[in-house]
Formats: sequence, structure tokens, C-alpha cells
Amino acid sequence: MNNTVWMNQLSWVDYQTRVQQDQPPVLLPVGALEQHGPHLPLGTDGLLSSAVAADTAALVGGLVAPTLSYGYKSQPKCGGGQHFCGTTSVDAATLIGQVRDAVREFARHGLTKLVIVNGHYENQWFLIEGIDLGLRDLGPDAKLQVMRLEYWDFMTPDTLGDVFRDGFPGFALEHAAVLETSMMLHYHPNLVRMDLLSDDGPADFPPYDMYPPRTDWVPASGVLSSAKDSDAVKGKLLADEVARRMAEALRSGFERPVQ
Repeated sequence: MNNTVWMNQLSWVDYQTRVQQDQPPVLLPVGALEQHGPHLPLGTDGLLSSAVAADTAALVGGLVAPTLSYGYKSQPKCGGGQHFCGTTSVDAATLIGQVRDAVREFARHGLTKLVIVNGHYENQWFLIEGIDLGLRDLGPDAKLQVMRLEYWDFMTPDTLGDVFRDGFPGFALEHAAVLETSMMLHYHPNLVRMDLLSDDGPADFPPYDMYPPRTDWVPASGVLSSAKDSDAVKGKLLADEVARRMAEALRSGFERPVQ
């Protein structure tokens, strides 16, 4: 039987056998199609959530489902905003519906453990709503448990201190900056254009939002904080810690079966 972690590389027969024999956790990465400066690809959020999901799945005997690659609307203070060419977003109801349907479908397969791995800051609350509605549809007798997480929450202060010698600017301002660029250099170095690196930021946003959004608040490059200190060594340090700690979370989080 094919021992890949990628669900879409299995036949339905092999997938059914894995589910019935092993009850593996299935990790569902969720990303976005969003600008990440001139040096990173539009699909960075999905590529990173998928990569850390695969590393984690390998540690726990899990499977990785195909990535949901369109995310909720890019916000100026954490993603640059909707005005960049290539940023292609969905309404909240669309993302909620995708997750709701996925929860129901994976339950129908006989899964008991589903992990939503978020790679796009703006998705969070709509993933929660989709999970809640999906479980409500299944009813109280469903055996499926769902874990939702943002992979960056598994980076410890000690590791962030090693990566940011001059101080960590915060996850929101890290859009297309050191964390994402370093991890992309580790996972997908052929997709990173270090020769096009911008030295913008850190962006200085006011403590309020305006609608329509003020595009002049955002650096023209779309980078909210400088990525000039990025490298693959930092990316591997971050990736290894995230996968290890996510694996620990899966083992502890799914410890108790649904009664």
C-alpha cells in the first residue's frame, strides 16, 4: 500500500484501508492567494501550511488533504490589503461553507481526527464558524473531533529570540518578512527571489481601520517588515520546531475519544 502522507496520492481503496485500520489524523491546510511582496509567490500561505502539515503528519502517522487555497479578504495591517494584483480572496460565507462541507465529508469517511492547519492570519474566525456548523450538522453522536491551529503559534519565544536578535516585531507585521521568507527558503528555495527583496517596514499603522481601506498606509511592495535577515537555516529551525510541537499537540489533543 502507498505509504505517502498525501491523501490525493492514494487510491480510494488505500485511503479507506488507512482510515479503517489506523484511524489517522487528517490534516487540512488552509491558505490564501495573496501578495507576499516581490520576492515570494502568491501561494505562500498555502505552501507553508501544507509543508508544516506534511512534516507533522510524518511524525504522527497522519495524512494531509489537499489545501484550501483561497482565503478570506486580505487586511492592510496583516496582509497588505485587497488592492494588490494577484490577491484573490473569498467572502466569509464561502470559506465557512468550504470548511463546513469538509468537516461533514471527512466524518462520512469514518475519520475521528481532523486538523485544520491555518496559514493565513485573516482566516481564523471563519474556520471556527465552519467547524462549528459542520459539527452541528453531524449531531451529538458524531465521532469526529476537530482541532484548529495556526502553525506560527507553535514557535516558542526562545526560537523567535534566536531568529530576531533585535526583537520580534509581532506576527501581523511579519507578512512576507523574516518568518515566511526563511521558511520558504527552507521548503521551496526555488520559489524565493532574494534578488528582489524589499527593505520596507516595519509599517506604522494607526490603532483603527478605515473603509474604504487607506492603501497609502501599506508599503508599495506589500512587505510589512523587512525580510533582509532571512535565511534557510532560520527557516529549518522554525519548521522543525513547529512540526515537533504540532505533533505533540495532536498526540495530547486527541488523547480522549469522543464519548
